[in-house]
Amino acid sequence: MSDAPPDSVAAGNVETAAPRALVYGLAVTGVSTARALLRRGYDVVAADDAVTPERAAVAAELGIPLLDAPDDATLADLVDECELVSPAPGIPETHRVVRIALQAGADVVSEIELAYRWEQLRPGGPRPMLAVTGTDGKTTTTLMTVAMLQAAGLSTVDAGNTATPLVDAIEDDHDAFVVECTSFRLAWTPSFRAEAAAWLNLAPDHLDWHRNLETYEDAKFRIWINQRTSDTAVGFARDATVMRRIADAPGRVRTFGADDADYRLERRADGDVLVGPHGDIVRRDAMRRSLPHDVTNALAASALVLESGLADEGAIASALASFVGPRHRLEHVGRWNDIDWFNDSKATTPHAAAVAIAGFDDLVLIAGGKDKGVDLAEMAVGAHHVRAVIGIATTAPSIAEAFASVPIVETRATLTEAVDLAAQIARPGDTVLLSPGCASLDQYPSFEARGDEFVALVERLHRLPRSAANATSDPTSTGAP
Repeated sequence: MSDAPPDSVAAGNVETAAPRALVYGLAVTGVSTARALLRRGYDVVAADDAVTPERAAVAAELGIPLLDAPDDATLADLVDECELVSPAPGIPETHRVVRIALQAGADVVSEIELAYRWEQLRPGGPRPMLAVTGTDGKTTTTLMTVAMLQAAGLSTVDAGNTATPLVDAIEDDHDAFVVECTSFRLAWTPSFRAEAAAWLNLAPDHLDWHRNLETYEDAKFRIWINQRTSDTAVGFARDATVMRRIADAPGRVRTFGADDADYRLERRADGDVLVGPHGDIVRRDAMRRSLPHDVTNALAASALVLESGLADEGAIASALASFVGPRHRLEHVGRWNDIDWFNDSKATTPHAAAVAIAGFDDLVLIAGGKDKGVDLAEMAVGAHHVRAVIGIATTAPSIAEAFASVPIVETRATLTEAVDLAAQIARPGDTVLLSPGCASLDQYPSFEARGDEFVALVERLHRLPRSAANATSDPTSTGAP
């Protein structure tokens, strides 16, 4: 595929037709991709496994054909007519459109790949990109990085697996981009690269999208594979898979998170300090949020902005002094009767829940949800932090089994029942934590809906509005619950 803009041109009496592109899946990212391709002169055709009235209306507005669950023969003919195929993030690598496109040798690309290609052609040159991937912690680390760049005076945005696809973000007048990269997007990136890119961790997940754990890992590695020797690969020193793969990264290597890492936490007599290869970055007690996972994320974000030269230690300290993180990710709901309540509904994997559990002591844990066929035992590696556990929903028996060593183990069918029970069990000095370790889709449309209900239940229980709840002191600002 040529990187030149594909606008149709007239040559004598012969007009070259615009190249055709297939966008499969017309939800949020698919729509943005289709619009971006149209802006660049492509003839776009869309297809979807389930054409809803809303998607049909969008296709009509865009003036593009929309095929409803085309059969293999139709897809094969369509792929042959197209210069590129862009599957939406929800289209798994096992989907027949992917199989057909790869067999035909088609250019299969995600929206971040398209955006990267187009950004290289920008008048005045491409703007810097930083990137973040990992099974857990991507969103928080991405937003921390954005905050650091903004504190340095740069106009930037979190893009990719966010509310703003990268194909939309590059249309705006920004100085740099921080791209949250899921494996869904990275899988189809023949050339995408970032000047500094962090891989946070790897744990079994999304095996309903990938063929197996190996292809999931390979997709994550693509965040580094196209880097130049002048770029920086940032990896979590405590993750064996990340460290094994970083050895093959073509760029400069920086590690974070372990005592001997390039970016690490040093414990000193006068207080803990985050440090990097060139010295102190920020004191831990100067961070608004400083639980263990906050420190790890801050080290990764600091590595990204310092290694790329886009921000300095002063900007990092300024950003971390006020950073509170996104909702549903260890969100402090409030403190009543010396008991803290935290909403960590975004912890949809055992690995994410285990990280959250490790940050507290004297926990009353609420966990469980949809059974994704993942071993939940990893959640219980920090069972010594837990005084009581309440398993909920379809995985309640598995949660109870995993935490059998905990003094109090209960199961309940719903979150409502679990919150009521937690209020009875919790004692002054305890923390009540919703960190499910499982998906929400058995009872809720999303982890956000689950988290919203938890917050509402907690506030209703204490008869306080959210603003009053959050007016209490934030225990995460002290570095310990």
